[in-house]
Amino acid sequence: MNKRMPVKTTEVAFDVVEALLELEGARFTDLVDHMDMPKSTLHDHLRTLESMGVVVKSDNIYRVGSRFLELGARARKQQPIYEAGRPEVEDLAKETGEHASLSIEERGRAVLLHVAKGTNAVNLDAYAGRPTPLHANAAGKVMLAHLPEERIDEIIEDHGLAAYTTYTITDPAVLKEELETIREQRYATDTNELVEGVKGVAAPILDRGAVVGAIAVGGPANRMRGERFDETLPDLLLSASNIIELNLTYG
Repeated sequence: MNKRMPVKTTEVAFDVVEALLELEGARFTDLVDHMDMPKSTLHDHLRTLESMGVVVKSDNIYRVGSRFLELGARARKQQPIYEAGRPEVEDLAKETGEHASLSIEERGRAVLLHVAKGTNAVNLDAYAGRPTPLHANAAGKVMLAHLPEERIDEIIEDHGLAAYTTYTITDPAVLKEELETIREQRYATDTNELVEGVKGVAAPILDRGAVVGAIAVGGPANRMRGERFDETLPDLLLSASNIIELNLTYG
């Protein structure tokens, strides 16, 4: 099937929004320089985005508006797994004292739907909506392991296997061996693969045999080791994922 060409004006509008996020707000002249775009074209896009409430202007500085918060919150709430999984994420954060999260796979990336911080949690720059590579973290790998083989190959071809640390798996054959192990043991681990000094454990969430998400706990490597890392956390996560699966089926 031939893919339709994207609509250029829509692409440019999102480019403007992403530029404002990158610059954390900008004056018109600075945005013109940053985007290398004709002033009249940029002005038209800004005026349209402003009228829609997705861009706001204050003291001659344009910023991304809070309308995106509304859109994101509504989009998240439409995900059945969010309502089913949120209480379990909160409970895991309280019980472990670490970061707990709920993720889905979208467009070949792991996307965080909900994050909860326990009393000992460090700042991992984790927030709802953040995309991460599937091959470089526990939640991503556990979802990848439960996708069809042809989909796995497609994701690897489209996104590659970039190295984020010296521990990141960058060889497709090695990754597929680990995915087989994950399927056998029913959970995945991340040992410094996305961020040095951070380890994680994740369990898949299945709905009628198909993976629909993952629940994970992550924290400093010095606390994520031994029996806690190898047994306690996997057991907690598998129990939580089972509850979420039941909530999805019967809730």
